[in-house]
Order: sequence, then C-alpha cells, then structure tokens
Amino acid sequence: MNPQEQELEYPWGETLPESGHALTVADGVRWIRMPLPFALDHINLWLLRDRVDGREGWTVVDCGIDRGEVRECWEAVFTQALEGLPVLRVMVTHMHPDHVGLAHWLCDRWQAPLWMTMTDYAMARLWAGASVTDTAVEGSGPAGGAAARHFARHGLVDQEAQALIRKRHDYYAGLVPAMPARFHRLMDGQDVQIGGRSWRVIVGYGHAPEHASLWCPTLGVLISGDMVLPRISTNISVFDIEPEANPLPLYLDSLKAYDDLSADALVLPSHGRPFRGLHRRIAQQQAHHAARLDDVLAACVRPQSAHDLLPVLFRRKLDLHQLGFAMGESIAHLHALYFQGALTRTLDDDGVYRFRQS
Repeated sequence: MNPQEQELEYPWGETLPESGHALTVADGVRWIRMPLPFALDHINLWLLRDRVDGREGWTVVDCGIDRGEVRECWEAVFTQALEGLPVLRVMVTHMHPDHVGLAHWLCDRWQAPLWMTMTDYAMARLWAGASVTDTAVEGSGPAGGAAARHFARHGLVDQEAQALIRKRHDYYAGLVPAMPARFHRLMDGQDVQIGGRSWRVIVGYGHAPEHASLWCPTLGVLISGDMVLPRISTNISVFDIEPEANPLPLYLDSLKAYDDLSADALVLPSHGRPFRGLHRRIAQQQAHHAARLDDVLAACVRPQSAHDLLPVLFRRKLDLHQLGFAMGESIAHLHALYFQGALTRTLDDDGVYRFRQS
C-alpha cells in the first residue's frame, strides 16, 4: 500500500468478492468483480436491490467486457447472488469497454432497458462493432490507424509501436461488439429511484464524454465509476477523434461536484476497493495533476513532444495497452498548459508537434 492509500479507510480491508459471488457493502448494495485481460485486471460492478413497475429484482451498474469468461462469471452471479430475482435494468457509468461491453447481452438476456448518458451512449453505439474500413468511425481511442497517426504527430514514430497500434484496429469493437438499440437517458442532477431510495446522477467530464456517477444520500454511498479511484489516477487523454481536446481542466473542475457530499461517504469505485476518504482522495488527485503539470512545464524549457515526456510522467515500463493511454495522457497535460498560455506549440518539419515554455 502506497502512502496515499494509507490516508484512506478500507472498511473491508483486503477482502474481495469471490468469482461469481457478491459481497454486501450497504443495505441493498452488492459488490461483484469481473476479470479484465490487462495490467488493470479487474472491474468492480454493483447490484442494487430494486423494484420497477411492481416487479422485484436488481439494477446492475456497469457490465464488464464481452468475453466468454466474463459471461460465465455473470451466469454464476445470476445463480448465486440474485436470490432468484431478475435484472430489471442495466445502468452504465460511461462508454469505455470494461463498463459497457456486455450491456447488449445483459439487456437482451433479461429484456431489461439500458440507462446511460446521451453522449456516451452515442459514442458507444458509433464504435461498437464498427468495421475497420469505415473511416467515419475509424477513431476508437488508443488503437487503430487513426490513433497511430495521431500519436505519430506527437512523437511516437517508432515503426514497431506504430505497427502494433495499427494492428489493434478492432480494439473497441472487439470488446463491445454491439449496443442496445434504445436507451433511457441519464442527466446531471437527475434523481433516479432505485429500491425506494433516491440516487442523484453526477455527470463528470474529462475521462469520458459524459460520465455518470451515482450518489445516494440516504445510504451515504457514491458509485464513483472511474471519476474517483483509490489507488490509480483516472486516465485523462486526448485521442484522435478530438485531437485539440483539453480534457484535464474539465476533469479537475468536475471533481468540485463532490464537494457537498458527506465526508464519510462510502465510495464504490470501478477499480480498487471500496473506501472512505472521498475529499482526501480528491485533494490527492488535484495535487497529483498539479505536480505533473509542474514537471511538464519544467521539462519544456526545451522543445518536447508528448512522447518525449513519457519518462517524465510515467516512471514504469509501459506495455502496448498502457502506451496508448500514456500518450493520450501526456498530450492532455501538454494541452492544459498550452491552452492556458504557459506553452507554445510548433509543428516541425518532421510532422511532430513540440511544446516549449512561452
């Protein structure tokens, strides 16, 4: 456990839900975990006891990726954790594959509606199952031909890395092969009744187009999605689909929406363990990004590309999956400083953007 983690409280310690089983974390709230085939090897999902139109059952929050082993885990959950009751609706915090990948299957399996924000539903619907030859949907985050060209403009010109990024053209569609054809819209400030309790939707930006967290003041529980994580820093990236984006200030500003939540709120994050210490963790994230911005600004005393800055921002070896997100995050930090006027930018003769102190 790193020093920052020690400043947080973990009510369940090292205890984790067993595969196919659920762990109760609050009245009517259960925690399940599904595997991921990445360095970040799990996602937390949530079961909320519910009643819809007179039917007893469950609302599922987030879904996991579409893989056979994840479907098998879900089947075990259906048998062992639902008390013989159906899934009544599926809520998705945002459009990233580990959150929305199996929404189509869960909704079809239970004839349950999907609840999601408009922007993230539209993005997921655009990219899900997209053909690699369809240039209208070629951008899909950290992988594919458009991503390779985007990263090359920011200094990632290594031919082997470029080839590997292009090869993963089906990254998103492979994990999210389809999306439900219709949905119910979640909006910021909306109160959703789940199991007789009100859950307030808190929309945040920067990590995803329109990320929805859920706050239940009665229980003192925040389902934070990826906006607040206990161990790792939320990824904030600039990808090819919006190459001039400036997401880091959006993310940091979004964290202010949690200021009025209880100091002892139980935070249920998508990765890591449930914890208390929401405001302390947000302060840690604010300080983390402020320090990284200082590091980037200092490094840019000489012209630097986003690729040049990877060793400044990341002190560990990056695999291919991590490399795409690291490049996106490096660009995001450069853009934050560039758009506030602290850096200037040039497109050099080699076709690479480089940034320097103003």
